[in-house]
Amino acid sequence: MSCCAPGAENGAEACGSPSSTETLLASRPLDNGLYQTDLSVPGVRCANCIRTIEGQLSRLPGVEQARVNLSSRRVSVKWRGDQVPPMIETLSELGYAAHLSETKADEADPELSRLIRALSVAGFSAMNIMLLSVSVWSGADAETRQAFHWISAALAAVALFYSGPVFFHSAWAVLRRGRTNMDVPISIGICLAFGLSLHDTIHWDEHAYFDAAASLIFFLLIGRTLDRAMRERARVAVRGLMRLSPRVALVVGSDGSRNYIPVNEVEPGMRINLAAGDRVPVDGCVEEGSSDIDCAIATGESAPQPVGPGAAVTAGTLNLAGPLRIVATATADNSFLAEMVRMMEAAEGGRAGYRRLADRAAQLYSPVVHTAAFVTFLGWIAATGDWHRAISIAIAVLIITCPCALGLAVPIVQVVAARRLFENGIMLKDGSGIERLAEIDTVVFDKTGTLTLGRPRLVKTSSTAPEALHIAAAMARHSRHPVAAALSAASKDGPEISASDIAETPGFGIEARIGGRTYRLGRAEWALADRTAEQFAGTVLTCNGLLSARFVFEDELRKGAMQAVGELHAVGLQLEILSGDREPAVASVARHLGIGHYAAGLLPGGKVERLERLSGDARSVLMVGDGLNDVPALAAAHVSMAPANAADIGRNAADFVFLHEDLGAVPMAVTVARKASMLVWQNFALAVLYNVIALPVAIAGHVTPLIAALAMSLSSVVVVTNALRLKAGKTGQRQAAAGSRSMQILVPGE
Repeated sequence: MSCCAPGAENGAEACGSPSSTETLLASRPLDNGLYQTDLSVPGVRCANCIRTIEGQLSRLPGVEQARVNLSSRRVSVKWRGDQVPPMIETLSELGYAAHLSETKADEADPELSRLIRALSVAGFSAMNIMLLSVSVWSGADAETRQAFHWISAALAAVALFYSGPVFFHSAWAVLRRGRTNMDVPISIGICLAFGLSLHDTIHWDEHAYFDAAASLIFFLLIGRTLDRAMRERARVAVRGLMRLSPRVALVVGSDGSRNYIPVNEVEPGMRINLAAGDRVPVDGCVEEGSSDIDCAIATGESAPQPVGPGAAVTAGTLNLAGPLRIVATATADNSFLAEMVRMMEAAEGGRAGYRRLADRAAQLYSPVVHTAAFVTFLGWIAATGDWHRAISIAIAVLIITCPCALGLAVPIVQVVAARRLFENGIMLKDGSGIERLAEIDTVVFDKTGTLTLGRPRLVKTSSTAPEALHIAAAMARHSRHPVAAALSAASKDGPEISASDIAETPGFGIEARIGGRTYRLGRAEWALADRTAEQFAGTVLTCNGLLSARFVFEDELRKGAMQAVGELHAVGLQLEILSGDREPAVASVARHLGIGHYAAGLLPGGKVERLERLSGDARSVLMVGDGLNDVPALAAAHVSMAPANAADIGRNAADFVFLHEDLGAVPMAVTVARKASMLVWQNFALAVLYNVIALPVAIAGHVTPLIAALAMSLSSVVVVTNALRLKAGKTGQRQAAAGSRSMQILVPGE
């Protein structure tokens, strides 16, 4: 038994071992029948553990090497043969719980889960106490009333001790430092209301105010939970982007050996093998092979980019066609993908506006309320000498002026606005996005996939042979290239043409034998025998090296793009296009839509730099994009929006996602956000006005704690009712009108 594994036996026995088939599927094949299996062994803690594990595993039949990584507590085992060695069973016998190493799913935010549980408990307690209070108010006899009061006390105690600490901890934390916030009067009012109600219940008084304490907790937890849920969303985009990086890389040693190692252990100069379908683990340079690379994460464009020896590749991009060997030029921490993650994280700070305003108001508001309640208590003690009446009036002052309406002013408008937006096909991802969207004065669009649909469509064929299109379509059906898909779609009803000796050259095109002739479909500089590429830019079909046809493709504007741009111009917003596409294509889109400012050929960092310059000029920018390369810009913008067909990471990074193809969602969201902002300010004004009127009445002793609780609830109802006035407007006619006009634009050079 190792000195470091006591207690691990139970964990090993409790954990079911995977079958040989599962272990084999989780193992990576190397050369000549050699496999590598990675195991997670949390009990590894010292050199003695390493020596014991490596020694015992190395003695197993078929095992050629066993290596322990102490920092990651992982064991890498290389083995060969038809039978999977009993690695996990052997570790279990040694006292080490082990399992197949895998990426764990993201865990839910524990604080958000705690808030939801606290909200549920407070809601259950408040609703049941309110039902009991109705019976008391209706004139129940003394014994029944007393029984209901004790039941209410028990329910309120559950809410107080389980849900109340959400506020109590916050209040105590600021009080220890000589400061205050909204949670201080909330906590004092809740505790005093519960304490006095318990005192009155013990002494068989007619009234108790347990409903006020439980209702306060419930209503305020609604806002607190919504706020936490919106903030948690920001971390999802970063985690999603990090998943684009593979966990391991197949490194080729100087002696020709091949080993899988964690990506964070890759050093510059290491040689890495990439199979088709693999993502590039780190930035590098192609040493051997040629292929097509999906660079959407870098440029946002769907067209694959050809690479060959000497070409640079970036981390996170996808190898589509053939095997490559690359030489690492950077570590994982310094790669292009890591830089994108850092840009996203840097852009996530400082986005709460109305919430901070409410807290700042509470910093001034709370001391005034505390002072008023204390002075009221002293005044009534001096005037009447009745401590019970004095403390009851002081509690009424605290409760009636409790900033419940102030706390609901923002989240209730967010909830209503989110519903209105959803009714119009727009999902709200971040509650604070509404207030930021109302502040924008500039809208920046990505081109491909946002203003346009990003789907090539054949619009023109210049051919010297009538059957050229059908021949090209027959060849294109053997490729996954977007242009090939467009050719196939253009000749669905064409005759069947048999092709043989089909071969695709990554980055150039397809070659095939048809009717004894050699056809090539792809880049002109590759397909033409005389290589006169300048006069035949784009996609061509050649027969025995001679031009047979030239194909021109177009991209289609997203439905409603023209009208959406017009509506945004009409409300005084400045519009720009930032794209990674070529200058002619971007200029054509800008010209058709009437957008005067645009920039082409931008990488993700370039888009972020432009947004930072706009921010430096005191511009508040809405970024609308869909691609992986737009993720840092979506995170860096003042507020962001993406279509539903965007990449998963793009949708996670955006504050809004519109579900319909119609780009009219953008002006619609702006309209709702501006109305919501107006309602928030109205709610703030109503909350202040309520307190200005209620405070003198409560100080004068005309309000009991029960009436104070009802008045406080009424103020919340007023705020909620005002928020329900939010209307998104009718968009059905607009969308129908936009849908009746389908506009195509020619993208030069396709």
